[in-house]
Amino acid sequence: MRKTAAALITLGLAALALAGCASAPAFDGQPCPTRSDSPALSDSVSVKGDLGSEPRVTVRTPMKVQKTTVDVLTHGSGTAVTEKNQPLSIDFTLYDGGTGKQLGSTGFDGQGAQTLDLSTLASQSKEFSEALQCATAGSRLLIGFPAGAAAKDASVAVVDVRKVYLPHAEGSLQYNDALGLPTVVRAPDGRPGIIVPDAAKPTKLVSQTLIKGTGPKVKPTDTVRVQYTGVDWDSKTVFDSSWDKQSASFPLDQVIPGFGKGLAGQTVGSQVLLVVPPKDGYGAQGGGAVKPNATLVFVVDILGIDPPAAATSGQ
Repeated sequence: MRKTAAALITLGLAALALAGCASAPAFDGQPCPTRSDSPALSDSVSVKGDLGSEPRVTVRTPMKVQKTTVDVLTHGSGTAVTEKNQPLSIDFTLYDGGTGKQLGSTGFDGQGAQTLDLSTLASQSKEFSEALQCATAGSRLLIGFPAGAAAKDASVAVVDVRKVYLPHAEGSLQYNDALGLPTVVRAPDGRPGIIVPDAAKPTKLVSQTLIKGTGPKVKPTDTVRVQYTGVDWDSKTVFDSSWDKQSASFPLDQVIPGFGKGLAGQTVGSQVLLVVPPKDGYGAQGGGAVKPNATLVFVVDILGIDPPAAATSGQ
């Protein structure tokens, strides 16, 4: 956990009034709606340029679409978005279908890319969120949105899906002799429940792999994207959880020592149980919802590794 909370970067999509569709194969266990692979928008929109660079977009005005339409300009072969709480990183540019003018852009320079999940995006634009369901990393999408109550004209977005993270830990379950340590149960969506025993608290840092992922190994200087739940050992209550918000991003060299040391050397896809004594946590001063001299229990799902500048959430 970071000692200083960083502000979440959100998309300014409030002006859009949209209606949606998506792609294959499945999202939240249900077949994805049909996504157009034919150039349905080609008569109205021209897109030039390579994936990863800002596209050159020409809109033939006035552009009109009856429903949200998605053309797959480039098919990526990476991880697919299959769950609503699954983080993804996107670049996008947005144009007014009535005037052809650009309304905004992330810049496509790697610095402005937005990392968020579809649940968070849906709070700003349900239809934009639905259009990204089942999108794969490495794809470029052209999305046309019809006019609606909040926007008198249609609009169009070009979206590059830069990266799609795991929705939760994925790998092989590990056997652990958990005598005297917390045990973990998991909901179908991966959310952990932590059961703290009536036992003596460990006085040294405990890092125990519960699920072993097959992804890259995490280095001590990496910025990791995670889902986590933190519990106070004494009160056995949750004091913080990213599962109630969205995934968090932490530079491991800027967090409490127990968090950084406990995750370094683990692999992406892993779920890790950490028991952090006060000297490796918040110490005698405590911090935020953490009481002084608290022993903390974390269950951390390592979803991926971010560029250093992508850290956006946590304490």
